Amino acid sequence: MSGSDPATFSSLTHSARKKRRILERLMTLPSQTAVLFEDETDLRLFPPLRAGWARQGELFETRISGSNAKRVVFGSLNVRTGHRVLLAQPHGRAENFCAFLHHLRGRYRRWPVVLLLDEDRSHTANASEILAAALKFELIWLPTRSPELNGLEALWGDGKDHVCANRQYETIHQETEQFLEYLYGLMPRDALRKAGLLSEEFWLHPIVSKDFWRPA
Repeated sequence: MSGSDPATFSSLTHSARKKRRILERLMTLPSQTAVLFEDETDLRLFPPLRAGWARQGELFETRISGSNAKRVVFGSLNVRTGHRVLLAQPHGRAENFCAFLHHLRGRYRRWPVVLLLDEDRSHTANASEILAAALKFELIWLPTRSPELNGLEALWGDGKDHVCANRQYETIHQETEQFLEYLYGLMPRDALRKAGLLSEEFWLHPIVSKDFWRPA
């Protein structure tokens, strides 16, 4: 056994314990609580390269603008209904996360809301935690270095594959609008499927498969 193996085993055990505690907490929530994954992703004007076709012996050409503007898209995904809330921001800082929290509360109004999210600095900043408490959001931190536990990660990837890959937009605004339009255009069940939540292997399957919450 190598010297790093015990630490790795300990980390996996800690992650498993934390997932179990999260599931236990979710099982105790009132029936009308909205449980949401929260995450954010960067959009760049430079196109991410996925794949391309060209004649044998010819180069595949992808035009780029020479500018690499950026937007950060904040989002939430209701684990039971597939309902999405998205907001594009110029940066991914605490103030931008706070703007998203205000936007999210406007969509869920009086609903009790639980957010499942990572411990990014924008999330753990004092201003963010104070605002979340004031807006009556309960924050539940996912295990560290575990992006696969957040269903939005797969949804971001799907959106970028369909909208951003191998194509150059005139402006970052145009790219962002297309990205938001695609994700909002998914049917709720398709959003859940693409996010991996309908799989029996998904870690929240015991919760997702039970009718604890009404659609939001």
